[in-house]
Amino acid sequence: MTEVLDSRAAAQQSADPSVAVDEELVRRAAELVPLIREYAEQSSQARRVVPEVVKALEDAELFKLFVPKRYGGHAANMATATRVVAEVARGDGSTAWAVSLLNVCTWFATTFSQQAQDDVFGAGPGAKVCGIFTPGSKAERVDGGYLVSGRWPYSSGSFAADWATLGVALDVPEGEDPRALALIPAEAWTIEPTWFVAGMKGSGSDTIVVKDHFVPDHRVQSFLDMREARYLTPHTDERNSHMAFIAVAALILVSPQLGLARHALERTRERLPEKPVAYTSYRTARTSPTHQYGVATAATKFHLAELLMRQACLDIDSGAAAHTLPSMEVRARVRNDTGVIAELVKDGVDLLMTANGAGSFADANVLSRIWQDAEIAGRHAYVSPEVGKEIYGKILLGDDDLTMDL
Repeated sequence: MTEVLDSRAAAQQSADPSVAVDEELVRRAAELVPLIREYAEQSSQARRVVPEVVKALEDAELFKLFVPKRYGGHAANMATATRVVAEVARGDGSTAWAVSLLNVCTWFATTFSQQAQDDVFGAGPGAKVCGIFTPGSKAERVDGGYLVSGRWPYSSGSFAADWATLGVALDVPEGEDPRALALIPAEAWTIEPTWFVAGMKGSGSDTIVVKDHFVPDHRVQSFLDMREARYLTPHTDERNSHMAFIAVAALILVSPQLGLARHALERTRERLPEKPVAYTSYRTARTSPTHQYGVATAATKFHLAELLMRQACLDIDSGAAAHTLPSMEVRARVRNDTGVIAELVKDGVDLLMTANGAGSFADANVLSRIWQDAEIAGRHAYVSPEVGKEIYGKILLGDDDLTMDL
């Protein structure tokens, strides 16, 4: 699918380097699409991205999008990261989901204390981090830190991670938010195979299990402080040290949806035009108004999803460049638009499945995998359109009694 950014937004992005897209990184991702497609089915069967693809992504440095340049990373902005992940998803949704989560959780690690960052990136600048916000079962206060145990399901990309940012509940005075993220190395956890699902099969979203691991204080960061962009990193001169935490964590999850949409439309335009239209006088779908309408409606939904993504990235990147946390209303809109993007893509893919006919649901048809991936990805808790609309509606109507994070 061609890029759909309107001319005014494109001019703004090209004029301001802080919000411009790093086209070289996008090109690297696009060049890997044939390889990713070649191994997509194997990744699904293996329930994790196969080593050949992981190696290619590492060689292209596509796991280092948000890593600061002082550690050999790209310090990319959200506009670049979402474009890269979408290109990977044009190859395979599961692969893109793992890439998106490993990149965003690695960014989480870059917001920790200097000592924690050195722990993660000092010995290996190519370190990859996975993560889950939900607190595990135990975080016992001990001298100098916490003794952590628990289970963290849905740890996407954990098969390739060197570290994990895992949610823990701390002992705090009543009324304070106990949530925190703890950085835990891979040697401290095991992976329990629990990810047996209909879509995103290759994302490796299994369960991390930790038993009595000591986490020093410098590897713990308050979730509330992260939510308010009060990060522990001393590098306040870096743009990405000011990105809006929840907005980034949510928005990155729908960048694979855009790539799935592009792949679905690409496949439809290749195969559908000459397909016979059974039980009608139309010899091919190319001349059928029903099919023309369905494909046009799907493409329009994808177009709208792309535009919403561009605006959300602009909101995040320009705020980070100004070292300013976007207003509650802007963050609420980004959270809302995250769900709407997923909704638009899911609806558009449904239309293309109908246009392509029942055969598009065959196991051997790539459209079937695209459809399954879009359905699963669109149901992540941070992507839920209903929750996003509730949050945005509350803010618009002046109800600041939020029970959800922004």
